Amino acid sequence: MSREGSLDAPTRHPLEWQDPAFNDAKKIDDELRRVFDICHGCRRCFNLCDSFPRLFDLIDDSDTGELDAVSSDDFGPVVEACTLCDMCYMTKCPYVPPHEFNLDFPHLMLRYRAAEAKANKGVPFVQGELAKMDRNGKLIGPIAGLANWGSKRSNKLTRPVLEKVAGIDARAELPKFIGKTFMMRATSEDAAGTLVVNALAPAFGRKVAIFATCFVNYNNPGVGEAARRVLAHNGVETRVAYPGCCGMPHLEGGNLEKVAEQARKVSTELKALIDEGYDIVVLTASCGLMLKSEWPLILPEDETVKALAGATYDIDEYIVAIAKKEGLAAGMTPVEGGVTAHLACHARAQNMGPKSAEMMRLIPDTKIDVVERCSGHGGTFGVMKGTFDLAMKVGKTAARNVSKTDNKFVTSDCPLAAKHLVHEIETLNGDTSDKPLPLAQHPIEIIARAYGLLPKP
Repeated sequence: MSREGSLDAPTRHPLEWQDPAFNDAKKIDDELRRVFDICHGCRRCFNLCDSFPRLFDLIDDSDTGELDAVSSDDFGPVVEACTLCDMCYMTKCPYVPPHEFNLDFPHLMLRYRAAEAKANKGVPFVQGELAKMDRNGKLIGPIAGLANWGSKRSNKLTRPVLEKVAGIDARAELPKFIGKTFMMRATSEDAAGTLVVNALAPAFGRKVAIFATCFVNYNNPGVGEAARRVLAHNGVETRVAYPGCCGMPHLEGGNLEKVAEQARKVSTELKALIDEGYDIVVLTASCGLMLKSEWPLILPEDETVKALAGATYDIDEYIVAIAKKEGLAAGMTPVEGGVTAHLACHARAQNMGPKSAEMMRLIPDTKIDVVERCSGHGGTFGVMKGTFDLAMKVGKTAARNVSKTDNKFVTSDCPLAAKHLVHEIETLNGDTSDKPLPLAQHPIEIIARAYGLLPKP
């Protein structure tokens, strides 16, 4: 019997991306119109991202005020504004499966992009090249100093050229590259035997293989080093593995073939570690979502992918599990200045609860505030000329909420989101403000700081 909205937990259907009907333009348009008409009648998602205001404005400004008067040619901007954050699916929509309306707005946007990529024989050139994270990291690493100089927002010589040639907005904050990757550092550390596992910790005996992720490996190895130190202090043996990028940048562009290729490659190597008794721990929320959720929907029959999904934990999730089951090692002290925990959309989409905040609340006598609104970053969405202003618009509320807390640190399981929020706050404060900006950190870096495993900032 039909119900007005569902109270059941959302479930997701596999992506039938290898079925020719998946890329059929007429079928996609029919589904867009079916879904958009239901969204028009509901409008609960009006404040999540700009996809919905764009859709509702199209309808409201049409001759009839209904979807039938909107041209399908005008749907492109609605799709463009979707960052695949999954928040409409996870937190707002009452019509997701198992409801009979069977809405999955983010995966419909993904299907549209995949069909476009198929029809155009690939994603746009710049987006496709930026998505090649491993190639880019390996090429830029040896010239990291020069590359970082050229990518500085303050560099008025190179950033306008980069904007004109590559379409990367000159105002966007770009991640820095490092010459010695996290994998290199972990290999050197293991060879030297300098990372000592605390045999007296309650969780002694656990084994973790850390999936480094492209961002931590090539851009921010400090997150990985903090994770290893916290785990070792809590008695956990660690290995570092990085077979390759999870494919999230390719997912954004609709290149599902490449995502599937990466899933098969990475899962094969990590499954071997699972067979040796290792839990898999991921350091960034987007990668965790890929391994746990997106890969099994793209390759639903792949048993290796399924096994990996069941053995994968977010780093915050894993530390909280230790705290609940065995108890954490003693030694944490307060973190002065307070911490604002931004709950990344891809962490929330994992449906595991606010684990970063829960983990940091284990630190004694430390002020922890929580901000849930989207940062607006969304991967390449937050840096490209065509979407940068929209990314700043979407993230403005979250940035204001972070700023109101007056805390010294802002954390996010999406490191780029944390940096984007700091950039937003800097923009909101203006050039004349003397208010200090918060320091962007990963939540595990805050725990490492509480244990005295990192130098004070």
